[in-house]
Amino acid sequence: MTGDDATEDRPLREEFRHDPVGHARVRAGMTVGELATEYGKAGIGANDLAEAIDIYAEMLSREDVTNFVGLAGAMVPAGMREVVAESIRDGHVDALVTTGATLTHDTIEAIGGKHHHGRQHGEDSPREHDERLRDEGVDRIYNVYLPQEHFTLLEDHVRSAVFPAVESDGAVGIEELTAALGRANAERNAEEDIEESAGIAAAAYESDVPVYTPAIQDSVLGLQAWMYSQIADFSLDALADMSSLTDLAFEAERAGALVIGGGVPKNYTLQTMLVAPDAYDYAVQLTMEPEHTGGLSGATLEEARSWGKLEKAARNASVYADATITYPLLVAATRERIEGNRKDRSPDGDR
Repeated sequence: MTGDDATEDRPLREEFRHDPVGHARVRAGMTVGELATEYGKAGIGANDLAEAIDIYAEMLSREDVTNFVGLAGAMVPAGMREVVAESIRDGHVDALVTTGATLTHDTIEAIGGKHHHGRQHGEDSPREHDERLRDEGVDRIYNVYLPQEHFTLLEDHVRSAVFPAVESDGAVGIEELTAALGRANAERNAEEDIEESAGIAAAAYESDVPVYTPAIQDSVLGLQAWMYSQIADFSLDALADMSSLTDLAFEAERAGALVIGGGVPKNYTLQTMLVAPDAYDYAVQLTMEPEHTGGLSGATLEEARSWGKLEKAARNASVYADATITYPLLVAATRERIEGNRKDRSPDGDR
């Protein structure tokens, strides 16, 4: 077969005629946004993150997009608390769906507690190391330590300043409880001049952003709420929040979802669109869970499209890596992109 015949017998390979993979270049002094641009030239995870930044920047730049954030994982113990809180204050979050654990650790920091870097187990075996921590009254979250006395600090705070504020209302929605938590955290933080900021719940309360915690009982905060309910006229209505969250979905001209981690926050955020007339127009997922287990946490956003949680034409991207690495990069690069676009459109801009 001649070369010409081979060319005639094969279909044209148009997919190889454009957009070749480039090679990222890095230099001293480059910005996060510039690094993200270099990621966009590359492949595999770097390109996934660059695409996620493009989508997230468009979500936040459009005034007609209502942005929902699902937040799971140990992001507060890992030191991501201020990234979340500042995103709320910047107006980048219209509704937050998170875990009771997130609010537990957020509150501990708001009222004066601290998480600490862990240490290697040294001559102890890993089991002996954790047994020693147990004896010393220290809880371990991977490589982060939390002294158990901080939970006593939390108990005193919620029993004196949070639960009594809503118990007269009878059964209350979890959204109402998280708002009371944010208010109390902000007040305690200011009164005692705490070194750390008032945090996530306080930022949401002050910014009028609803916080939904559908599995709040799966946390120390939930345990405290249950124990308080045994001695006071206090109970939570787990279904009450669904109305306000669904209303947000119904009223959204367009909707975007940023899903950090999996579990209940991911599903609760995405399933909202099953009872809304439309679905998400944008979605970004940061996860480490694999798709092939069939579990929700690793399920692709393409799979969510089959359920009607994403529009057929939705822009979406998934980044499979540690969210403590990818989330700050996503937020920083997106902020830079948005700020740059604003300057370009201003009367004093270059364009």
